[in-house]
Amino acid sequence: MKPHLIIKTHQPLARRVPIPFWGRFIADKSHTLESFTPAVDRALARAGVRIWVTLEHHPAQSGGWSPLEISTGLNRIYRLILQREVALPPPLIEAIQQLPEVEYVRAIGLAQSPLPELPEAQAVQLSSDRSRELIGLRQARRLFGGGDPRIKVAVLDTGVDLDHPEVAARITHRADFVQLGALDSAQFIGDKEGYDEVPEDEVGHGTHVSGIIAAAGRQMPEGVVPECSLMAVRVLATMRSGDRVVGAGLVDNINVGIKWAVDQGADVINMSLGVRHTAGGLPHQEVIAYALARGVTVVAASGNDGSGEKYYPGALPGVIAVGAANAQGEVADFSSYGAPVWLVAPGTDIFSAYAHGGYAMASGTSQASPFVTGAVALLKSQALARGARLSDAQIKTILLHTSDKLDQRLRTARGGYGQLNLLDASRMLDYLLGQRRAA
Repeated sequence: MKPHLIIKTHQPLARRVPIPFWGRFIADKSHTLESFTPAVDRALARAGVRIWVTLEHHPAQSGGWSPLEISTGLNRIYRLILQREVALPPPLIEAIQQLPEVEYVRAIGLAQSPLPELPEAQAVQLSSDRSRELIGLRQARRLFGGGDPRIKVAVLDTGVDLDHPEVAARITHRADFVQLGALDSAQFIGDKEGYDEVPEDEVGHGTHVSGIIAAAGRQMPEGVVPECSLMAVRVLATMRSGDRVVGAGLVDNINVGIKWAVDQGADVINMSLGVRHTAGGLPHQEVIAYALARGVTVVAASGNDGSGEKYYPGALPGVIAVGAANAQGEVADFSSYGAPVWLVAPGTDIFSAYAHGGYAMASGTSQASPFVTGAVALLKSQALARGARLSDAQIKTILLHTSDKLDQRLRTARGGYGQLNLLDASRMLDYLLGQRRAA
């Protein structure tokens, strides 16, 4: 795979022949386009760069772009694939950005998520998992069940251990969007050329997140919604970073994964990952807008550096950004707050499933986010059982009004509206559904 350049234009290109979707083009180059617009072509020629033109996204339907895809601009985003492996000169990007037909242009970039470390064996104490008790998980489960298989939870991460006894039975959709050939291969471990239907988790992060959401409870506490369906979407490979490893993936490949999950009917998407904004439009902006417009709730980790740095997609409007709380219900020191934090949830010493059939203890906003994702799935399941469908706005209202406030203020920068209270959220919804029926 050659280096890629992402361009969003103000108007869609008028072409007599179809422009191929980049994911299919990588494997099949029988149909190629080497010209974009006259002005962009001239800039590329001056830099000595030759490209293939592809679509960044694929229409949800075979008949073409839907009105919603058009209104969110997904039909105007293109991926120019360089025909030779050469570095993109910064003056080229600057020159293209100045062109009147171009809304933005950028090179592909990385999103990262730290991976959990295996704990000492003696550190694993299932009975001491007080964090789940703090949010009323067990009581909510006893009163309102474990979810509904018709509710689909998409986990965009390092994949899932597809044979893990805690989650294997819940996986109904699989996709692998990792394609990292354009990057320094020495940084990465394992499978970095995918785009297939085998999102196998090589390192554990996605499996850990998935276990928090939907574990069967064989050798760990049950997940928040062990009856809901899981969509395993691998968008992060494994990259060495100093003496540790992180999940890393191209932002634009993650975008494709988000749209795929939405088009496959996801009800809620968990993204325990984040990227800073560098250039060329806010990361994930169009595709998150598309997801929200389709009624999908998007939950994301706020970040783990304890700063006011903005990490995306958590910092995008409409996304539920989740910070981490410790076992005492206080905001963890490492929990970032640059995104407008909505809630905090358990995020320290969380025991869950791990790669290769294992288990691990881990801390981070990556672990807090799936508790809220599970809560959203439980609320949607609860409504569905009563013949109702909850909108994203209704979900947010319930979570806002039932969270445990951290002090006298309605909302704080570090803690949002407070700590998730799953029991109270389910009780409030139960009351609202009863009022609806009575009316």
